[in-house]
Amino acid sequence: MKIEGKTALITGGASGLGEASVRRLHAQGANIVIVDMKREPGEALCAELGSRAVFAETDVTNTENVQSAVNLAMEKFGAVHILVNCAGTGWIQKTVGREGPHDLDVFVKILNLNLVATFDAVRLAAFQMQNNEPNEDGERGVIINTASVAAFDGQMGQVAYAASKAGVVGMPLVVARDMARSGVRCCTIAPGTFETPLTGFMAPEARDALTQQTPFPKRFGRPDEFAMLVQQITENSFMNGETIRLDGSIRMPAK
Repeated sequence: MKIEGKTALITGGASGLGEASVRRLHAQGANIVIVDMKREPGEALCAELGSRAVFAETDVTNTENVQSAVNLAMEKFGAVHILVNCAGTGWIQKTVGREGPHDLDVFVKILNLNLVATFDAVRLAAFQMQNNEPNEDGERGVIINTASVAAFDGQMGQVAYAASKAGVVGMPLVVARDMARSGVRCCTIAPGTFETPLTGFMAPEARDALTQQTPFPKRFGRPDEFAMLVQQITENSFMNGETIRLDGSIRMPAK
């Protein structure tokens, strides 16, 4: 799909991987809807990008909020062609600990944010995408979700996070099959260790250990490298139903 003139809705778009995706797709000529809870950085980013960007203050776990963001895209730009789901977070807690079992409410909260909210945005955006004018390949939309290498190599204490991201990995093939008749593609990116606000809080020794475990290049990924893959998936119409690891070939150890 040609990006110029299309409209992209990006959850978690005010920072990290989402912000990088916002900047790259905007630079390629897309209209942007930044979907995030962080009003100040979201509005600042919109002000920087200009009239082709709008901000939707959104709790992605609230269906009405997500629908409002989709409605804003329709009202402002007339369509949704691209969805990039970057909103999410991690959690560290073992299945059982000395003080008792894993907090079930926290487990459900992480699944709601990382998995259920991802699908909520998918279903609401895809409903609009099916009505788009098709291009020469019959293509009407592109959906890109964000999982994690933890879906495959979950470490100790990552049971909630790994389970939620494994669910995201299970999504693209089925969504691609469901939406094939409408010409809407779906892929998932499973990033490894990236420079984001979340990893910025890691202790230096933990960062160094992860760097040493990455075969090549021995560093954290750069957000724009994630955004480059978002662009490639969007533009490559034969890329569909797949999860792509973007991780410097790291395989996470048990701890």
